[in-house]
Amino acid sequence: MQLVIISGRSGSGKSIALQALEDLGYYAIDNLPAMLLGSLVDELRDQGDRAHLAVSIDARNLPGALARLPSLLEDLRQRKIDFQVIYLTTDARILLERYSATRRRHPLTRDSEMTLEEAINKEEETLLDIRDLADLLIDTSRLSVHDLRRRITDQVAHQRRDKLTLTLESFGYKRGVPLDADLVFDVRCLPNPYWDPTLRQFTGRDANIVAFLSGYPIVDAMTNDIQAWLERWLPAYQDSQRSYMTIAIGCTGGQHRSVYMVEQLAERLVHSMGEIQLRHRELGLQYTLNEQLASQTDEQQATS
Repeated sequence: MQLVIISGRSGSGKSIALQALEDLGYYAIDNLPAMLLGSLVDELRDQGDRAHLAVSIDARNLPGALARLPSLLEDLRQRKIDFQVIYLTTDARILLERYSATRRRHPLTRDSEMTLEEAINKEEETLLDIRDLADLLIDTSRLSVHDLRRRITDQVAHQRRDKLTLTLESFGYKRGVPLDADLVFDVRCLPNPYWDPTLRQFTGRDANIVAFLSGYPIVDAMTNDIQAWLERWLPAYQDSQRSYMTIAIGCTGGQHRSVYMVEQLAERLVHSMGEIQLRHRELGLQYTLNEQLASQTDEQQATS
């Protein structure tokens, strides 16, 4: 059995994530009481007709049930149940906008006199233990419904438990550091193509930006240093049973230097990692680079 537990802040897309897994053949249950998790796993495993199970466990549970969840998960681990915990989060300001736009009530305001803002903050505090246990944290602040479904499909449903799933993400500091980043590298000290008016409209994926940045020794030196650090320490994360790692690279606007660095690092690491997820947050792009594509690129470059 493969078990996926979806949790996170109300309004962050848990229902969409659960529906995406259901469409992929998972037996999906929303708002499962935490104390029933072990019994449900036993029942379905004994029947043998459901290899994939996805459940949502969140702040709608009784407080005592949530407090017991860490011990329940440890019990599943001791019984060799293959499971992963996915936590969805969203910036509080965006949650306020979403609830105001839809006029839906937050679950914690239904039986209390809390304001919406108080309920959002209280929920995050209530779910801290689950967040700390999560295998994968997904920030849905700027994800569309389709982007979230793709993330769930690529990173959760197709994830191999014996292999580290690596994501390289570019971002702009002026819009904040990604909430789901495990490691962050700052490349704002590198030469900035933005100050050249003829280059401003391009991105770090375009040939003229690549030519501009690759012409500076300091850029290549930083790329080599980050590559060396990742090659040295990523195996240690994988050996510690880590399933996911998100490496965020940031520059001022998230258009040029960080995009270039992510692309360069992905091409250098794909041969050892096998498959890498790339996300350019400010460009609205996400795709997968795998070893086969990298090999084809190498062959084409060698031929030319």
